[in-house]
Amino acid sequence: MSTGRVFQLNDGNVIPALGLGTWQSPDKEVYEAVLIALKTGYRHIDAAFCYGNEVPVGRAIKDSGVSRESIFLTSKLWSTGHTRVAEDLDASLNNLGVDYLDLYLMHWPVTLNPKGNHPLFPTTTTGARDLLPEEEWSYVKTWAAMQALLKTGKVKSIGVANFSIHHLEQLASAPTTTVVPAVNQVEMHPYNPQEKLVKFCNEKGIHLTAYSPLGSTSAPLQEEAIVKAVAERLGKSAAQVLISWAIWRGTSVIPKSVTPSRIASNFEDFDMSDADGKLILEISKATHKRIVSPNWGVKVFYDDD
Repeated sequence: MSTGRVFQLNDGNVIPALGLGTWQSPDKEVYEAVLIALKTGYRHIDAAFCYGNEVPVGRAIKDSGVSRESIFLTSKLWSTGHTRVAEDLDASLNNLGVDYLDLYLMHWPVTLNPKGNHPLFPTTTTGARDLLPEEEWSYVKTWAAMQALLKTGKVKSIGVANFSIHHLEQLASAPTTTVVPAVNQVEMHPYNPQEKLVKFCNEKGIHLTAYSPLGSTSAPLQEEAIVKAVAERLGKSAAQVLISWAIWRGTSVIPKSVTPSRIASNFEDFDMSDADGKLILEISKATHKRIVSPNWGVKVFYDDD
């Protein structure tokens, strides 16, 4: 990236401020995207078991010629794997063709039935999500199992994703919790800045990674007047403004693209001024919305209240 910025995690490890997201990227496209990203200079790749494309991501890493040690690689434990953490980590390592992950995240604070009618999204006879009863298994137990991974050498850091303050407080208060999550990866952009969560995580030493930083077709952030005005004044693209805004807030950021020119352009972040950062933050006062809001059948986004 232009600035080369990194953030230090609470366990002493370092995460590059800017990475490549791989969600919703088909195999051939994600292979090319990761290959191009690494050749462009990206050293932070974000993957997940649920995305179904870990194999081409891993193949691109191998084929890039970039040493494994110089890449910060993240993957995530899916919700049907909460009762078999070590086994599912091994599955991701095998898919990616690597010996270790730099960061392993619990993808959601939701435990789905591992013996249900679908390997990723099991449902009940009524069509609702097939959840394990909390008294049988909870994400607190999952976190306890993830902590044990740190002794195996297969993960360097562990963290969570899509966790609200409520979930983080439950983890912190559990007698089995001995490790503070190094990272919480959540949806963050000017429509959904999550200021309460940012303040809480900063106070607790939990680093935040922002996903969906550019919005989507249903959330046209790049067409926002403020974003376009800042971009025009600085001679930057709207995407570069949004990515740099995320880093200005002290969060790492993982924009997803499979277009070579955009992958390269997104890598050109810059140091945003406090004045511009605060100006963009004002966008949420007029429009506040989430892009990713699955119906889990259980409350997840407590901080929206």
